[in-house]
Amino acid sequence: MIHDPFALVAILLCIETLVFYVSGHERLKKYFKYIPSVFWIYFIPMVCSSLGLIDARQDIFKLVSANLLPVALFILLLSSDVSGIVRCGRPALIMMFAGSLGIMAGVPLVFFFFQRIVGPQFWPGFGALSGSWIGGSANMIAVKEAIAAPEPVFLPMVIVDTIVPYAWMGLLVAMAAMQPVFDRWSRADTRIITDLARKNLPAAGAQVRPPRISSVPVILAVGCAGALAARFLAGFLPEMENVISNAAWTIIIVSLLGVIGSLTPLKKLEAAGASRTGYFVLYLVLASIGARAGVVNIGPVAMLIVAGFLIVSFQGIVLLITARLIRAPLALAAVASQANIGGVASAPILATIYHPDLAPIGLLLAVCGNITGTYLGIITSQLCRMVAGM
Repeated sequence: MIHDPFALVAILLCIETLVFYVSGHERLKKYFKYIPSVFWIYFIPMVCSSLGLIDARQDIFKLVSANLLPVALFILLLSSDVSGIVRCGRPALIMMFAGSLGIMAGVPLVFFFFQRIVGPQFWPGFGALSGSWIGGSANMIAVKEAIAAPEPVFLPMVIVDTIVPYAWMGLLVAMAAMQPVFDRWSRADTRIITDLARKNLPAAGAQVRPPRISSVPVILAVGCAGALAARFLAGFLPEMENVISNAAWTIIIVSLLGVIGSLTPLKKLEAAGASRTGYFVLYLVLASIGARAGVVNIGPVAMLIVAGFLIVSFQGIVLLITARLIRAPLALAAVASQANIGGVASAPILATIYHPDLAPIGLLLAVCGNITGTYLGIITSQLCRMVAGM
């Protein structure tokens, strides 16, 4: 068993680098279509820990999570296009926030019925899942650390987060053929799509660029500065037992500082590869969480997957009702749902299936979810905690 802290961090870096290399290889990347690289970055260290190859009790893993997560969040949020999100217009933003509220309401509601099956101790797992299904993987990890979700309830949710979104996206793709029927029934104003296309929105995928080696130290230095500022400010704010801790305040503040930074010249770091660098740091945090997990009970995972489908179905109903009320096309409802649940990687893809001009909207709405996901995920977690009576 390996105990040396330096060696343990080196192993995590090697695992992450190997997964990224294999998942990007032309002949091998097809195997990551349904089980993405982010899952393996978590799962492989967990297996190493379970087999006794690495010492899961070493404090270095907690230090990596506590210190690098704020750095990653600050760097990632520097690329937020706030002005672009505003240009999406009222109907698109209403649908996006309706989707987020659908998750916020659906998660504690479904947990209320399933806690008798999986146990009330799963409230942090449901809370962390809400962070992912409002924003993305970064939000899930941030919420997990903010509410100190234990590993036995986090791992099953990683599996749920891997399976349910892909199946949900398949259903949304199939629903594209129903656009004319739904739009006639809801008396949708299809000019909304035309108006969005006329706006000078950025092309999908423009936010993530390969990092320049010479710029990586600068990006990391800026990220560290943002994290230190957040930690300093968090020290002045009150802690409430079982509600909010210093770590939670740090995550909340660093997310806000990242969005503020995106309105300054710091946003130019995206051209040097800030997003890629931020995700590399974030997935190192995820690997350290996996290394701490060891063997955990994933017995309830089948029921949790059922719960996951009920949550996204509830969100879908909320979006359809909202689309009917504001006369929004089915395309906007589908894109908003995928922007919440699937994130920046899949929302633009689904958007193009519904309408070729919607890809930038899918991207910007997903970025909006990244901005709000941590805050709304923490609120949803507290709702689940109250349902559990803890």
